[in-house]
Order: sequence, then structure tokens, then C-alpha cells
Amino acid sequence: MGGTDVTDGWDWRRPGDAPAAPPATGDPGNRGPSPWWSDALADPWRDPAAPAAVVVPAPASGGTDPEPVSDPDAPGRPRLRQLLLVPLITALLAGALGGALGYGLAVRGGAGAGSVLGADPGEAPALAQRRPESFAGVAERVLPSVVTVRVSSLGGTSEGSGFIASADGHVITNDHVVAGGTGRASVIFNDGTSAPAKLVGQDPESDIAVIKVERSGLRPVEFGDSDALAVGDPVLAIGSPLSLANTVTAGIVSALDRTMQAGEPGGPVRYYAAIQTDAAVNHGNSGGPLVDAAGRVVGVNSTIKSLVSDGQEAGNIGLAFAIPINQAKRVTQDIIGTGKARRTVIGAQVGGPNAAVPGGGVRLASVEPSGPAAEAGLRAGDVILRLNGRPMTEPSDLIALVRKFAPGSVVTVEYRRGSARQNASVTLAADAK
Repeated sequence: MGGTDVTDGWDWRRPGDAPAAPPATGDPGNRGPSPWWSDALADPWRDPAAPAAVVVPAPASGGTDPEPVSDPDAPGRPRLRQLLLVPLITALLAGALGGALGYGLAVRGGAGAGSVLGADPGEAPALAQRRPESFAGVAERVLPSVVTVRVSSLGGTSEGSGFIASADGHVITNDHVVAGGTGRASVIFNDGTSAPAKLVGQDPESDIAVIKVERSGLRPVEFGDSDALAVGDPVLAIGSPLSLANTVTAGIVSALDRTMQAGEPGGPVRYYAAIQTDAAVNHGNSGGPLVDAAGRVVGVNSTIKSLVSDGQEAGNIGLAFAIPINQAKRVTQDIIGTGKARRTVIGAQVGGPNAAVPGGGVRLASVEPSGPAAEAGLRAGDVILRLNGRPMTEPSDLIALVRKFAPGSVVTVEYRRGSARQNASVTLAADAK
């Protein structure tokens, strides 16, 4: 503290002290020459009586340059974060401003809260594109050929369904749709137009009838092969159930050759080996087409099973039956050609209390001389076990299955005579009546 500190440029010596020696150049203790000594004579606070020494800075000595440093407060090039932050803030401000302006314009324009309902429409799935082989495509193709049939009777008007079988106006329907009519009938087409129709002919036992309309531009249906059906095949039932025209229901083939014995009290008994389906069928579907997945008619919807008592209104319970189209088409051709249908027979009678045999089979009560069964070697008392592989359990089975075939068809009959089983080939014939 008694010495002079020359490092800060101030002379702290008291008056009378010995003059301070000038700092030595390059003195490590004094950290080298001080530039303050170069202007000591101009120092206004210097004691005029004190001697002064002027030191001239020596040139920089050689060696490595000092490491450069930069002032963090000095202006420089902008950083990457600054470059990204500026446009981001600008975009957010612009978006907020645009949204506010858009909302205001929407409210002023009557758009309420400006809500957009639903998402952007995407590509329709394959099923919604209604390909020709889809149910929608089949229905679109078949519906113009399906009609509603109305027949006037003494009790009012009965209604059923039908389908166009030929371009010249023949329409197939059920016999029970036109039965009891006064002869006045009309057909309502898919487009809502109607035309009068006349009865061409009917076959009560097969439940097929043919009517005809005079109209051009009709589109007939395409016929399929009912013998080629398999259980599980998809089908559509089309018609006018409960007066609901152009109704389409879907299902599958539930069974084949389901023998049916049907008819109204006092009327003819109808026998046929039906196609069973679970497609919804109700009153009014009668006479309408049952079509396969290709849109071909494979049956004529005819009857349904019901759990209600006689006289009550029956409804669909998933048990519907259609006449095979091979049989219906053959009967239709007979009616158009001759006015009546031929009935296929085997030339034998079944019935009576002993007709159904325990363990399976039906017993022949009689065999007509020179008939198909007699010519094949069958005799009264023989038990028919199978017809073309189809087992017999009830007398109606034999009648219905025989009528499924056209006259002249050859069928294989497996029968039992006593304890011996035998086979015979029988050529079916048309009823002489």
C-alpha cells in the first residue's frame, strides 16, 4: 500500500515521496508497459512538481496470435431458429386472421355456426357399386319382367304376382291366383302402367296358369334349370306381397324335392316336388318368380307353411315353396299349345291304410294293365322304396315326384317284393285323359 500502483494510471504517492521509477518494459510483475504513461504529461490530476516518465509502447513481440473472441451483444448473422420462428409466427397470425374473417362472413351469410356435416366422400365399396352379379344387379335386371296380377271375382278382387314368359305377352302365374275369376283380369307392370289380360289356360293340379296381355316392348325373363339347383344356393323371391309391388326378398335353397300336397277345401289336390326356400314369401307373392344368383327363373312361388289355424291370416316364417321351373315351363308350353297340360303318370295306384310301410316305402295298391309300371314288371303289393334315388315315405311322395318329370322320361325304381330288393326302369307316360 506504501508503493505506487501504476496499473490503473493513478499516482497515489504522498507529497515528498521519492519519485516512482518508470515500469520496465516487459516486466512480468507489472504486466508489461501501460499506455497510461504515454500521456502522463497531459494528466490534469498530476502533481506538477512530480517528475514524469514517458513510456513508448514497444512493438508486439512475435509468437502466436491471441484467440479471437466476439462480443455476444454485437450485431451479427441471424440464427436458424430465428429464421424459422419469424415465418411461423407470421403464418399463425395470418391463419387466425383468415379464420376470424371467414367465420364472420359465414355468420353474416346465414351459415349458422359454420358446421360442416359429414366427412369427405370416399370411394364406394365394391358391394355398393351394384355389379351385375350382385343381388342389386339381379333385381334391377329382373324387376321389369315381374308383374302384379289382379283378377275380378264374385267375392271381390284377388291379387297375386306373375312374370313375362314371352315377348308376345304370355304371363305365368299360379292357378289359385286366377281360380274363381269372372274372366276379367289386369296386369300392372313394373313402371306402374297397366293393361287388360285374358286367361289362356290353367292346370289346377300343377297350380300353373297362363294369361296374356297385348303390349309391345315386353321383356321376358330368362329361364334357368331347376334340376341344377343345390341346397344352399342363393335365390331371390320377387313379387307383390300384401299389395307391396316390386318387393324383393333374398334367401337360399333350403331343400329340394320337398313333396307338397296342397289345395283348398272342395278344390283339386295339387301335388308337386317343390323347391323349399327361406326367402320371405307372403300372400301376394303367389305366381311370382324365384330367381337364382344369375337372374334366371328357377321356380314359381306358390305356397308357404304357417303356424296359424285355418281361416287365419298366415305370414312368413321362413318356409316357402316354389314349383320347379322345368315343370312349370313344360306345363306352360302345353297350355299355350293345346289349352291344357298333360299329366305325367306311372300307371299304378297308391293309397289306403297300408300305403305307408313302416321302415320306409309305399305299397302299390293296383297296377294298370299295359301301363308304364306293368310294362316294367311291377305288380300290386310291391313296395316302392326309391324313385331315382329319392326315398319314399308317403303316398304323396310318389305322385309328386312322378309329376315332376315330363312324359317319356325314364326313371329308376327300387322296390321290394317279399324280402327281395329289385330295380326296374320305368318309362313314364302322359295321362290318357
